[in-house]
Amino acid sequence: MTGELGSETRPVAASAVDLTKVYGSGESEVRALDGVTLDLYAGEFTAVMGPSGSGKSTLMHCLAALDTPTSGEAVVAGTSLHRLRDRALTDLRRERIGFVFQAFNLVPTLTAQENILLSLSLSGRKPEPGWFDQVVDTIGLRSRLSHRPSELSGGQQQRVACARALVSRPSIVFADEPTGNLDSTSGAEVLSFLRRSVDDFGQTVVMVTHDPVAASYCDRVVFLADGRVVDELRQPDRETILARMAHLQDVALARAARLEDRVGDH
Repeated sequence: MTGELGSETRPVAASAVDLTKVYGSGESEVRALDGVTLDLYAGEFTAVMGPSGSGKSTLMHCLAALDTPTSGEAVVAGTSLHRLRDRALTDLRRERIGFVFQAFNLVPTLTAQENILLSLSLSGRKPEPGWFDQVVDTIGLRSRLSHRPSELSGGQQQRVACARALVSRPSIVFADEPTGNLDSTSGAEVLSFLRRSVDDFGQTVVMVTHDPVAASYCDRVVFLADGRVVDELRQPDRETILARMAHLQDVALARAARLEDRVGDH
């Protein structure tokens, strides 16, 4: 699958096609996603941003096969997820999708090396020759491979989690607020590693974040509001991201004021 990017055609790693996700029904219905159509390009680092409740984590979970959309289509590596049976979906998650959680999700009784290799071990596979070494050297934790998570700093634990996501050579890595539990120095280490994985390994990374500094590491920022894609920014920096967020906030406040006026008129 390919998509248009200006005059350039780029391969697409994952797509949302008119994706909706509805929770509840009747008066309690919440539309977390409201017809999202979006291409995520291969070999890019993309941030997904938006206020709380905008649908950014729901979108990521649907594309990562961790949640099922109400309607529409989620496509990863050219495969439509809703067409897969449970076993095939599990295999695709293990082999084609990497995921980095905010809370690290490391197994406390395993060493760093065992955690990195866990998903491969569960599927009965071994890392490609040399690839494990390359990933470990990139995260800079070779001397800590025999240590358990409790013996590592938060930044080191998250770098282990990033290595675990990359070691299977997935088509795409999703990262949900990967620096949310880290201080600025540790967060910068993790973001630099994700950036290098794109630049040096050709990896595709999609990150949900609320932090404009984290998003400034990316090639592209996609903004969501009320379950819809409302804007995007290429080659972002902290200042342009902040300005765009402020503009979207102003638009949301103006829309809320208009709705309040209409209610008052009735």
